[in-house]
Amino acid sequence: MRIILLGPPGAGKGTQARMLMERYNISQLSTGDMLREAIEKETEIGKQAKIFIESGALVPDFVVNQIVSDRIGEGDCVSGFILDGYPRTVGQAEALQRILQSKNMQLNAVIELIVDEDALIERIKKRVEEVVAVGGKIRSDDNPDSFAKRLLEYREKTVPLSKFYSNIGLLKTVDGMADIADVSRAINAILE
Repeated sequence: MRIILLGPPGAGKGTQARMLMERYNISQLSTGDMLREAIEKETEIGKQAKIFIESGALVPDFVVNQIVSDRIGEGDCVSGFILDGYPRTVGQAEALQRILQSKNMQLNAVIELIVDEDALIERIKKRVEEVVAVGGKIRSDDNPDSFAKRLLEYREKTVPLSKFYSNIGLLKTVDGMADIADVSRAINAILE
């Protein structure tokens, strides 16, 4: 099972990815985690990524694409994986298609969590309140300004992926505003 989860920040992708990992015994692949691991292992591509990160620059697509390619070739991805945070652009999606073809793999589904942005902002505020109430640490990106920037970036760069995956018949949508269990049931119905 090879799945991409799409949706804006705060839509619940991470929560659903964890549930899918357990249900299907597949790995969740996060580009941030993959970059850190490649840097830590001092792979050639990790060394390249480190240069960009240390200079404060965004890691270019060719580096991210190579890290994803390397990672999905590892043993724990044989039975499948969930991509979370990748691809972020149509260019990355096109590269992913080529990567998968070169490995004789294909995606089973691209699932987009459809959410109301105003409700997302309320969801983030509630998350902050809950964390504060238990004395936890608030995520640096869980403030209104940062969140607004993340939503804008999502709209500009990632929303076009919906059309890309719809055009190749892989996109399925789920009401991400439903409760967690209902969202999970809807995703499982798509995958089964």
